[in-house]
Amino acid sequence: MIVRPVQITDLPALFTLVRQASPGLTSLPADEERLAYRIRWVQRTFAGQVDRADADYLFVLEDDEQQVVGVSALKGGIGLREPWYNYRVGLTVSACADLGIQRQIPTLFLSNELTGQSEVCSLYLRPDQRQGSNGRLLSLGRLLFVAEFTQLFGNRLIAELRGSTDERGDSPFWDSLGRHFFKMDFSHTDHLSGLGNKSFIAELMPRQPLYTCLLTEQAQAVIGKAHPNTEPALKILSAEGFAHNGHIDIFDGGPVIEAPVSGIRTVCDSRPLQLAIGSPDANDPLWLIHNRRLENCRITCVPARLAGNSLVVDRLTAKRLQLQPGDSVRAVPLLNQRHQAAAA
Repeated sequence: MIVRPVQITDLPALFTLVRQASPGLTSLPADEERLAYRIRWVQRTFAGQVDRADADYLFVLEDDEQQVVGVSALKGGIGLREPWYNYRVGLTVSACADLGIQRQIPTLFLSNELTGQSEVCSLYLRPDQRQGSNGRLLSLGRLLFVAEFTQLFGNRLIAELRGSTDERGDSPFWDSLGRHFFKMDFSHTDHLSGLGNKSFIAELMPRQPLYTCLLTEQAQAVIGKAHPNTEPALKILSAEGFAHNGHIDIFDGGPVIEAPVSGIRTVCDSRPLQLAIGSPDANDPLWLIHNRRLENCRITCVPARLAGNSLVVDRLTAKRLQLQPGDSVRAVPLLNQRHQAAAA
């Protein structure tokens, strides 16, 4: 498997892939014309022709038969062209000493605090490929890319995770809050947001703090809760150092997790190494390996053996990476070895 930048020739496969995805993948609508436009913009991004505010790094996961089986992305800088809204969950304390009453009420504040940070997004892996290390390669490959090109990104990475919905796809959080101001159903609003049409949020949402006690019990219960389908992605990113610091999605109340780039495990533990050809043992640890190129980026995950300042891989891996022996790679163990050692 290889993670690489999307190409315009991937359009038919990408369109088929996003049509299979659940409605939660709003950042990749199943619209062939819009996908073609995005791919062309992505190609400009990887060629270094756009500002960070407009940078869109869209990757695909390709198998050895050159079939596209997954997709993931990075946004260079959110909120730098138009406002980026979240709710920040705070606390309002009210007290009356004469009556002996004190109330602590969770409160939602409309926030632009994440403006300028970079985002990991648009993650989808075909269900029949959700095995082995494929999911981690697709998710963490983006972080290894950030490690190599930190100058292209903000000092923090965020991820807006899909919030809880019921069996019909309706959001209790939206039904209790947003619907009263937008007069449209959750799926329509989420679709508009995914298309980049977010200015209506500022025009229609109240600016005043909102007390969560005024929401339904169902809505209160899902604030900051990820959708069950998103739990695997949450687990992977949490192990990398991402955490929920109180921001939630304005539509479905899902958690916005974040991490300083300098504190992300894949970024901190990765290092440049020299590629060597050999015969790694199947019991050797899995390594995430980047060919250190921008426009012709290639990232893979294979068993490899560390030998001094060299990383020993087989010839097929070098071919996948489009590299020769002696070329430089950036690599990191796929799993957190410190945690493994502590558990052993």
